[in-house]
Amino acid sequence: MQSPDEWVAQDHPVRLVWDVVQRMDLSPFVQCAKAREGVCGRDTTDPALLVSLWLYANIRGIGAARELARRCVDDRPFQWLCGGVTLNYHTLSDFRVNHEAALDELFTRTIATLVDQDLVSVERISQDGTRVRACAGASSFRRKTRLEELLAQAAEQVKAVKAMLQDPAVSSELSARQRAARERAARERQELVEKAIAQLPELQERQAKLSKRVSKKDKAKGKLKEPRASTTDAEARVMKMGDGGFRPAVNMQFATDTQSRAIVGVSVSNAGVDNGQAEPMRQQVQQRTGAVVKEHLIDGGYPAAGDIDRAEQQDVTIYMPPKPPRNKQQRGSEFEPRPTDSDAVKRWRQRMGSDAGKTIYKQRAATSETVNADGKAHRGLGRLNVRGLQKANCIALWFALAYNIMHLGAKMIG
Repeated sequence: MQSPDEWVAQDHPVRLVWDVVQRMDLSPFVQCAKAREGVCGRDTTDPALLVSLWLYANIRGIGAARELARRCVDDRPFQWLCGGVTLNYHTLSDFRVNHEAALDELFTRTIATLVDQDLVSVERISQDGTRVRACAGASSFRRKTRLEELLAQAAEQVKAVKAMLQDPAVSSELSARQRAARERAARERQELVEKAIAQLPELQERQAKLSKRVSKKDKAKGKLKEPRASTTDAEARVMKMGDGGFRPAVNMQFATDTQSRAIVGVSVSNAGVDNGQAEPMRQQVQQRTGAVVKEHLIDGGYPAAGDIDRAEQQDVTIYMPPKPPRNKQQRGSEFEPRPTDSDAVKRWRQRMGSDAGKTIYKQRAATSETVNADGKAHRGLGRLNVRGLQKANCIALWFALAYNIMHLGAKMIG
């Protein structure tokens, strides 16, 4: 005979996760279950259990609801959390991606608590992005003409399925679940194509901006191709990955406190470049924590026009390596001021050329690079198994919460 409480040791990490979750305000997760005017209430699984399961699953590198449901049956730590009760994988999957606002609020409260306890300081933050393989087929990207053809085919298929199910001779041989599944599959196929078509105006606008920077010679060679959208994940974009290849992906951005190495900012986009994402991240961190960012460590791909000047106006010191000139004999070192540089840019070049500036900038690799590597190697961020930016943002938030608990959970509970 063995008590369920004896299934895991007293110092097991799963107990730490449960203790931290017990101190969290999870009321936003049950708002949808409450009865409101015109909406009846419904039963719901305890959010504390579901949050604990997904946080510990992220720590263990488990990113699939079916696998987590299996672990709740076979794996002692997960059994200990569930108290021997099993959970349906649909419940786990829906909870993981259907509470973006509540999850974002929980992350904000967690970071604010860490700042209040002096465990985290955001005076100096480091930011870096990582491209995560999207749940979209590499051959699923289609041009406008082909998408319109697919939409017409999908609409015809929906009509054909409805007509078939209305035929008593056919529908009588199918169960209610089978009929619903066939109708849902046809409808979802049409919805996916419609979402892909809806993305075309944005892609065409981006293509128009890109065409202004391409020479007439390159245009004549056909280097600017007609924009394409995916029929499996309309919000995914083909991006250049870390190995030099091009695959459908999303761009996940994480801001990290260099002192505690806690993640203090998260954003997800389908932009294939990091340009222009430094200032919004800095503002997000300040809104979440109520503290002021004084130093921001980024790499050379982040600044947009005027970013360094605006940062200095906001009393923020930017640490970012300047790009070396193509012709050093004519332009000199990248740390030497240029005639066209503003005063803020000149000070930035001199700062990055100093030994103190180089020493501070080394902290970016020791924080942001390790966060990205940890996510891809151990926490399931190598490839997404969900579709859409909203769900991808939920995955990033789960990872950030789990990462912070894994590193600072013991200090959070005293």
